[in-house]
Amino acid sequence: MFLGHDALTALARATHLEREVLRLAAAGAGILLIMGLWTPVAGVLTALLELWIAFTRPGELWTSLLAAAIAFGLAMLGPGAWSLDAKYFGRKRISIQGR
Repeated sequence: MFLGHDALTALARATHLEREVLRLAAAGAGILLIMGLWTPVAGVLTALLELWIAFTRPGELWTSLLAAAIAFGLAMLGPGAWSLDAKYFGRKRISIQGR
């Protein structure tokens, strides 16, 4: 949701569409994260795009760093039980056996 809102507000104030391609790509990867489709790939892609935005546009550093940290965290956690990844590829459960 945040990535989509960020892309739409950037498009509203943009003078050149070419400058906002990174935002649109990050919003597209964010949609994949919301759906839970290709979660590890979409999370890493979103994190890399947001880091690129953070360091190429000085005015948007903290917002992009926060989005990158959240996306990287989602990539490491993986898809949830109600995600499309769980539906298509099966839910992965890790059980730790005690002594």
